[in-house]
Amino acid sequence: MCCMDRGRSPPTAAVPNRAAPLQPVHPVLQAAVTLSVAKRPGANAIDVVNEVLAKVDSLKGRLLPTDVQVAVTRDYGHTAAEKSNELLLHMGIAVFGVALLILFFLGWRESLVVMLAIPSTLALTLMVFYLYGYTLNRITLFALIFSIGILVDDAIVVVENIVRHVRLPGAEKKPLIQLALEAVDEVGNPTMLATWAVIAAILPMAFVGGLMGPYMRPIPIGSTAAMLFSLAIAFTVTPWAAIRVLKRHLPKGNSASGVPSAAVAEDHDHAPNDWSTRLYHRIMDPLLDHASWRWAFLGGIVALLLVAMGLVGFGAVKVKMLPFDNKSEFQVILNTPEGTTLERTTAIAQEMAASLRDEPEVRDFQIYAGTSSPFNFNGLVRHYFMRRGPNVADIQVNLVGKDERSAQSHDIAKRLRPRVAAIAAKYGAAVAVAEVPPGPPVLQTLVAEIYGPTEEARLALAKRVRGIIEKSPGVVDLDWYIEAQQPKVRYVVDKEKAALHGITEGDIAQALRIAAPGFAADLLHLPNEREDISVVLELPRSAKGRPEDLLSLRVRSDRDPSAALIPLSELIRLERLPGERSLYRKNLVPVTYVTADVAGVVESPAYAMAAMNRELAKIDARDFGGADPEFKIYNLSMPFDGRAPAMKWDGEWHITLEVFRDLGLAFAAVLVLIYMLMVGWFKSYVTPLVVMAAIPFSLIGILPAHWGMGAFFTATSMIGFMAGAGIVVRNSIILVDFIELRRSHGLSLRDAVVEAGAVRFRPMLLTALAVVVGASVILADPIFQGLAISLMFGEIASLLVSRMAVPVLYFMSNRKA
Repeated sequence: MCCMDRGRSPPTAAVPNRAAPLQPVHPVLQAAVTLSVAKRPGANAIDVVNEVLAKVDSLKGRLLPTDVQVAVTRDYGHTAAEKSNELLLHMGIAVFGVALLILFFLGWRESLVVMLAIPSTLALTLMVFYLYGYTLNRITLFALIFSIGILVDDAIVVVENIVRHVRLPGAEKKPLIQLALEAVDEVGNPTMLATWAVIAAILPMAFVGGLMGPYMRPIPIGSTAAMLFSLAIAFTVTPWAAIRVLKRHLPKGNSASGVPSAAVAEDHDHAPNDWSTRLYHRIMDPLLDHASWRWAFLGGIVALLLVAMGLVGFGAVKVKMLPFDNKSEFQVILNTPEGTTLERTTAIAQEMAASLRDEPEVRDFQIYAGTSSPFNFNGLVRHYFMRRGPNVADIQVNLVGKDERSAQSHDIAKRLRPRVAAIAAKYGAAVAVAEVPPGPPVLQTLVAEIYGPTEEARLALAKRVRGIIEKSPGVVDLDWYIEAQQPKVRYVVDKEKAALHGITEGDIAQALRIAAPGFAADLLHLPNEREDISVVLELPRSAKGRPEDLLSLRVRSDRDPSAALIPLSELIRLERLPGERSLYRKNLVPVTYVTADVAGVVESPAYAMAAMNRELAKIDARDFGGADPEFKIYNLSMPFDGRAPAMKWDGEWHITLEVFRDLGLAFAAVLVLIYMLMVGWFKSYVTPLVVMAAIPFSLIGILPAHWGMGAFFTATSMIGFMAGAGIVVRNSIILVDFIELRRSHGLSLRDAVVEAGAVRFRPMLLTALAVVVGASVILADPIFQGLAISLMFGEIASLLVSRMAVPVLYFMSNRKA
């Protein structure tokens, strides 16, 4: 293995090769050895790294000679510390942003009351993570940041309603405790229902199966715990704190306890006469008074929704399982043709590495020839750690830190891929540029599983499929799991001649074994060595380069030491046959794999596969041993009969279908649970439908935002949409409940609808803005960008649309009653 460092001390690198150490072929390339250290389960990666580095420093000059240079080529502890510190900073920014939001709308005293809910709820949520055995990692930190925007909703609703009651005419005649109790009682039941609606929207994600479920499970578990704790705090700590913080800021005549000085005035619970209320009346009054305006308004919303959904249908918004992350490393995986020598494979890898040397983002690289690079995420999910042999090589490319470069690692890998691909094509090799992480844990982004009745039929079908994939735009890193058939040499013993000379087949086999692999004759005990050294008897490498070279060896019978030595060429004939290829099976069914990646023109496998499927449908299965002409293509299931020519799309596509299917089923369960909760509360089968009508309206903001920001609609985007659906329903529940409350006070349906929308606008605005502020800090994260976009722009769209659409729909469904 050799490595390069741009102007720094040369880093050490990988596991020693099976061959002799390579000499440097370039002034900056040096032979090196890598020591890879892994942490135990449950250990802190940062502490392990610090202790290991301290131990290495203590060995310098004692166990490590001064002329041996040691450098760190990969430090995942530093990566973990960097990411955790960044997320903790984002969490602090989110908390501070929510505090400023409440300060701006309600005042600094009210913001203090609301902010009490955040540390209390986060501390209790961390306790739940601890009890579940979750570590403090990227996902759990994201779950906490995600929760910040929604855990203050209950406190905001309670505090805002207390402040509103304090500012109502006649409030100075009531004690503050009574005002607080009335305010909490007014919003208590709908807040509880709304909180359970949010939990019902989030919790089913914890039961998503497949590979995505365990990865994302801390988000629904942490958010559910945060919502339950925030509800309890909003009904206990928040009113208590509001009474003590607000009592010195009340109008004269109001006190925290005691009897009011005059009789309680009649109810003046109406909307404030401010600019937003007047604007709301100018919009809502014509909608409620004219049926044509109502239908035009609802038709416009439906048209906007269809346009937004059309962005996915026309490809303006791309669907993908997970977006590309921004890491400081990637790998170049090289497979040269079978039979290539280790030296030639190393030379090709060095030529590829030389083409990357002068890139400003490349810090250093390590070449591992004949063996795999140290175990990492790529090795785990794609089995790269199993690679061995003279025709394989890995190049570990390390980039400068994210703060030292403007380009994302995916863009760098995409830019450098054509260079290494051109070198690989020149030597007839296959190369893949694997990013870390490469995506879902699958063999490759595109994996075509080929099934057929015979090995020959599968090979012919695989060649046909490979040709179609190769011609598809945007497809890169094409390869397949088929080795070139290597010649196999058999040493066939002439038993009659051997018997005439008194030589057995065992004697001949032992002579060949001593000559080629070597024979351990004895152990050598040396005083300066900790372990015994094997004494191996074998021919020099130059004397066993060809099978014919071994035939010059001579043997004699063990029974007659004086017998003449007989050359093996008189007793053995060489028989050359084609060697067998490796056999692959899936669920005991023989299979051939064709793999590829997508980059550049098309970066989501779904769209590349759509074009391929049209060409694959033209294949006649009878040409490959099938009884019927139809060539069947499977997605989520394997062929029932593996003997019929067929193909299954695996890889990222299989995981994508599985995850979105499970998320879709979870979302269906979400809708049923929310509907059942509201039917029990409103005692109506129609009102819950009015409330839930606001859920799809959030797509009016979500999908155009993905298009405008050039983001993929990913599984995290779907999670954000589901979580946002609970928040949208929450606001609509409070809105509709207030309409029914005002109707119970004697207002007409029209006046109650308008007044509820005006009065409840401020808490709806605050809760939506809290979600926007909380999610904005993760907007720049590549993996969770989709979740942030869905939460932020879904809440903005639903706030603007549902404030008018839900009252209009409620008015239309109840005006005849």
